Amino acid sequence: MYRPSTIPYQQHRGFSRTFTQGHLSLGLFFPMEAFDGDTPSMLNQVTLAKQAEALGFCALWFRDVPLRDPGFGDVGQVFDPWVYLGYMAAHTSEIALGTASIAIPLHHPLHTAKASASVDQLSTGRLILGVASGDRPVEFSAFGVDPEKRGEIFREHYEVIRCAHSTSFEPIHWSTGEMRGADLIPKPTTQFIPMFVTGNSRQSLDWIARESNGWINYPRIPNMQRLVVEDWRLEVTRQCGSVYKPFTQSLYIDLDENPSTPPTRIHLGFRLGRYHLRFLLESLEEIGVDHVILNLKYGKRPAAEVIEELGTHIVAQFGVQPRPAAHRTSVTATPTNAHLTKP
Repeated sequence: MYRPSTIPYQQHRGFSRTFTQGHLSLGLFFPMEAFDGDTPSMLNQVTLAKQAEALGFCALWFRDVPLRDPGFGDVGQVFDPWVYLGYMAAHTSEIALGTASIAIPLHHPLHTAKASASVDQLSTGRLILGVASGDRPVEFSAFGVDPEKRGEIFREHYEVIRCAHSTSFEPIHWSTGEMRGADLIPKPTTQFIPMFVTGNSRQSLDWIARESNGWINYPRIPNMQRLVVEDWRLEVTRQCGSVYKPFTQSLYIDLDENPSTPPTRIHLGFRLGRYHLRFLLESLEEIGVDHVILNLKYGKRPAAEVIEELGTHIVAQFGVQPRPAAHRTSVTATPTNAHLTKP
């Protein structure tokens, strides 16, 4: 077993920029814009990505939505995630690039392995590979995947990707294929690209804690999320000892111009001012959340304006460099939303 200080994925550039044990960091989802309906404009995304990088955001996140299903609500960043990752890698230099997430049952595992290793090399080690089992019914039929078997396929493809990244000319067998007498190139910049499981992906928590390098989960109010984080930490300790495996969550925000605007619920997040956003993030940090991916879809303001405000007033506290522990605010979660009402 690797010692915690020598675990390959923790030496990975994207991982080390994004995750520091005991410190919450911030990322942004593409598309970085507010929009109605399910399809964004995708305008000015390079400019916004560079703005986020310059302001100290830790990561930019890409989604895998192969097909438009109007009933599902959104199509992610429209473009193929691997093509768009390569494009954004060429326009940025420091910020981590994450997938949240690639639906690996829908793709041949060697294609996923090669695409992810290629992006990792071209970005000089900035890729964090979030993976999922998929959740859109139209995609399973279109790609010829039995949705009832997606949990089994997920585990199988996960192992093929990991083996293809970390071994050379070793035979790899799975239910629909075999690689023998050949090797996948390129390899990642480190022995493993950090692989994070999204949601349960039809797996048990002990499997996720043992096999993944981190967990991407869904937003909840802090007193509820605390229980999920505690279960995660306990299971990681059971399976892997003292190894650090981060907990990440998404959060939709509609950042109001008035910094004192109290929080009101929106889908998977809140409309609120920056004082209350800071308080919410401090609450999440206190319960052990390591990274929050902000999504601007339901906002009312231009993305550049919101990113600038976040970078000026929020990212300094939750950016690339951890804050000294003495300067953190201690927050006790309560069973109501009262903890979100005062900055």
